[in-house]
Amino acid sequence: MNVDVITSEIINEFKLRMRLGDDEDDNLKRILKASHDDLQRICGDYDINTHEVFKELVFERSRYVYNDALEYFHSNFLTQLNNLNIAKALESSEVDETV
Repeated sequence: MNVDVITSEIINEFKLRMRLGDDEDDNLKRILKASHDDLQRICGDYDINTHEVFKELVFERSRYVYNDALEYFHSNFLTQLNNLNIAKALESSEVDETV
């Protein structure tokens, strides 16, 4: 897995969304990376730079972490998490059928 998946562009996009300044970049990168890794574990291998729904979930989970409310994230976004997980399972099933 690419260690630098959370680029400065991703951090800046998150800061704009959250209306944050430049003094927390290291902390935000750590939060975004942890969210990215957790969601890839749950949903499958999605690219944050090309899959907008996955990026949105990474940002939402990061927002919950930033606001010290992570315990509410999974229940509040269960439908979206399941949808991505099912889509990834169907995608790999289609690949298996063509082989």
